[in-house]
Amino acid sequence: MTHPLPRPPSALVAARLDAPRPGARVTVAGLVLLRQRPGTAQGVVFVTLEDETGVVNVVIWRKVFERFRRAVIAGRLLRVTGRVERQNGVVHVVADLIEDLSPLLDRLSDPDCALSQAGETG
Repeated sequence: MTHPLPRPPSALVAARLDAPRPGARVTVAGLVLLRQRPGTAQGVVFVTLEDETGVVNVVIWRKVFERFRRAVIAGRLLRVTGRVERQNGVVHVVADLIEDLSPLLDRLSDPDCALSQAGETG
């Protein structure tokens, strides 16, 4: 799905997430598609983000969740910085910093905002 929102500054697109080596520090951003906190995960939260190129799987350990609880629970557009991990062919970002960029979405409905003008994709 394509979204009419420019990529936040310094964010790697999902389609290029397989390029960094495991352990590399990256920043990704996207719309929140899914939040999961399985009872068997010992406080770990899993978030799936979507940008214009694909999806990003984010793993949020309990201590990080506690620091950024409001953003994780209520954020609609998140920017996440963390480490790349690969497990069974699946790439994850293990979060250590989470920013709620949801106010950018509100700007899209503002007719005076350059982002909301037809043909503007960033």
